[in-house]
Amino acid sequence: MKNILLLMLLAFTTITSASEEDLSFPFTQDNVKNWKFFSDQVMGGISEGQVSLEQDGDMLFTRLTGNVRTDNNGGFIQLRTSTSMSNKPLMFKSIHNSKKDGKKLQGVRLKVKGNGEKYHIFIQTTIFYRLPVDYHIATFDTSPNWQTIDLPFDQFKELNSNKNSKFSPKNINTLGIVAYGRDFSSDLSVSSIEFYY
Repeated sequence: MKNILLLMLLAFTTITSASEEDLSFPFTQDNVKNWKFFSDQVMGGISEGQVSLEQDGDMLFTRLTGNVRTDNNGGFIQLRTSTSMSNKPLMFKSIHNSKKDGKKLQGVRLKVKGNGEKYHIFIQTTIFYRLPVDYHIATFDTSPNWQTIDLPFDQFKELNSNKNSKFSPKNINTLGIVAYGRDFSSDLSVSSIEFYY
């Protein structure tokens, strides 16, 4: 009887530990509902775009397409997810509670392909509910082939000052995949987001 209880306890501990350290989030039919499309039209801009969920073999991915225009102080389209007091998606629960032998999360990893343009990850942190501290931004290049891109947190910049950002991953409350900053056509596919130690 003791052996059975010990085995059950070990199995439960293993399952719990694995789930705590699994910080990979592929896009699925279920979790894509936690992501929303936004454009600069919310502030008077004229950029247009859309996001679709598509499939490549067994892999699902989101595709951000459209035209970014800087007229009227605009200049972005984005796919964004966030956490709030009423809704905390699994991705945020996982990174806010992340721990692995005392190590800290080092960055975000994307599996992407695109049209050769530069794209961005925007991270927003908060001190109090709905009080933005700043946006932290990292830039990445794309190619027509799927590739894995690592974006270390210590290489993120403050959006308005271009200074190096300093933030704790546990304070991430918004994450956006963004076509931004200049007039161009967006075509960016992302199949997964992962946070790594």
